[in-house]
Amino acid sequence: MELFEKLTANAKAHRQRIVLPEGTEPRTLTAADRIINDGLAEIILIGDPADILAMASELKLDNIKNATIVNPADEKVIDRYAPLFYALRKSKGITMEEARLTTANPLYLGCLMVKAGDADGQVAGAMNTTGNVLRAAFQVIKTQPGISVVSGAFLMLLPKGSPFGTDDILIFADCAVVPDPTASELAQIAVSAGQTARDIAGIEPRVAILSFSTKGSAKHDRVNKVIEATKIAKEMAPNLILDGELQADAAIVPGVSQTKAPNSPLSGRANVLVFPSLEVGNIAYKLVQRLGGVQAVGPVLQGLAAPVNDLSRGCFPEDIYKTIIMTCNQAIGLKNH
Repeated sequence: MELFEKLTANAKAHRQRIVLPEGTEPRTLTAADRIINDGLAEIILIGDPADILAMASELKLDNIKNATIVNPADEKVIDRYAPLFYALRKSKGITMEEARLTTANPLYLGCLMVKAGDADGQVAGAMNTTGNVLRAAFQVIKTQPGISVVSGAFLMLLPKGSPFGTDDILIFADCAVVPDPTASELAQIAVSAGQTARDIAGIEPRVAILSFSTKGSAKHDRVNKVIEATKIAKEMAPNLILDGELQADAAIVPGVSQTKAPNSPLSGRANVLVFPSLEVGNIAYKLVQRLGGVQAVGPVLQGLAAPVNDLSRGCFPEDIYKTIIMTCNQAIGLKNH
């Protein structure tokens, strides 16, 4: 069974409530209509109900009437969620009046619904910048216990029969968020990426923290960072199969591992690759995608206490549809931890 067939089946079996703050955005509505039609999630749309239904009618979307529509201008809605935002941010000096104004912002309102337990995850970004999507998530949902950094992972879907990865999938992290992580942040990214492998890819993670050095073959401050990150990650998640510092070939080629890192628990069969900086991760996933003909799915945001995923503003309805399915699976996985 292909990855998205598995994810779709899991979403359908454990339906989650996904909030879409960009409720009048045509691509978002098109994806939402398909999700509802396929019975994959309960959809919550934020926006003026008349505008949403008018857009749905214009697009000939028959299933939007079965979504829950939340009007951010409704005083009853503000009354319900503004006190929660005030409680979360009063230590930062926010007033109740400011809390009410912020709650009317759909990005914040969606996160507050997730925080309050009225939704299981949020997908946004077709109309909003990544910064705005993440800011709301940071301020309201916050990070998981023991995690202080949010990072991004790509699911790299390898050609059938590839000798690399498990079930023809590799996880690349971080390729999207943290430019130059500290050793502690890199360790957190590694642990979070392992969780992503389980929750979304459905594979048992074998995590390699990468470097240009394998087990002391080079000396540099950047190598030392990876060595320290590996130590911290092992302390954070002692049951996670993880190793570092490893060059990429030592991480994914058994023969090279036997020569360069004969005692590595990965034995050259890593399926989660953690890059030491954003520039390396971003360049690597794009090169593999373009030169290797590999499908890159993501980024999936990881490390948050509940799933919030960001879209490209140039996305297609298919991208939104798949992101909603991934978000459902993240929510299911988080509930099972």
